[in-house]
Amino acid sequence: MAVPFRRTSKTAKRKRRSHLKIAVPGMVKCPNCGEYVKPHHVCRECGHYNGKEVISVEASD
Repeated sequence: MAVPFRRTSKTAKRKRRSHLKIAVPGMVKCPNCGEYVKPHHVCRECGHYNGKEVISVEASD
């Protein structure tokens, strides 16, 4: 079985893993209420999509 000649340093290990980070999804502001939403999704706050009310959202207190 092959064994590494030297131990991998912390810096080398971290450089290699620098691309394994979690990506944050791009968010856009809802043109109706200003809440941040994923693109091409119905706004959870106001229920609008593409300038039209798709889902009627009732205000809950």
